[in-house]
Amino acid sequence: MKRLFPSMPEDANLSHVYRAFPEKLAPLAEYQNRVMRGDSELSVAEREIIAAYVSGLNACAFCHGAHTVHAKAFGIEVSTIEDMMVSLEKANIDHSLKPILAYSGKLTTDPSRMTEADAKAVYDAGWTEKALFDAIQVCGLFNLMNRVLEGTGITKYHSDIRNVDQDVLDKLRSDDCYVDFGKANGLSQ
Repeated sequence: MKRLFPSMPEDANLSHVYRAFPEKLAPLAEYQNRVMRGDSELSVAEREIIAAYVSGLNACAFCHGAHTVHAKAFGIEVSTIEDMMVSLEKANIDHSLKPILAYSGKLTTDPSRMTEADAKAVYDAGWTEKALFDAIQVCGLFNLMNRVLEGTGITKYHSDIRNVDQDVLDKLRSDDCYVDFGKANGLSQ
């Protein structure tokens, strides 16, 4: 961690940020829950893969680690996320998800260069505009969260992503896990 906010402890994580700024982050936790656990053509696992991918592209170690674990809770192997970060094309993920990940990646790294062809690739893979919009929301949300974490100096994930306790994985499977995390860390809805 970088000591960008001296009021936070040296081992600060997202919990500390939530507790320090609850009035600003409470609505965000609700939005996170809607985007990541609400109704969507994209499965929860697919949305968590997008979150981990975008966070990896942004080199946000905290969010990349956290959402690799979230994806793991929904049956995605850690090695799949790692492979995806090396080569999206070679990664062992559903072929239909690759255009959505490519879209999210380009939107993250080069947003002003989005083209109709980028969207067409998503539609050609069988996805609807609603699914693409949901992917865009995940992408945008994690670009925001990556900046919040990096901007407050939270630069590493606190757990071993390969050895996560089953109780933690069970909590991550909750339909309200983002709101629950916020409430447990001082956010009131």
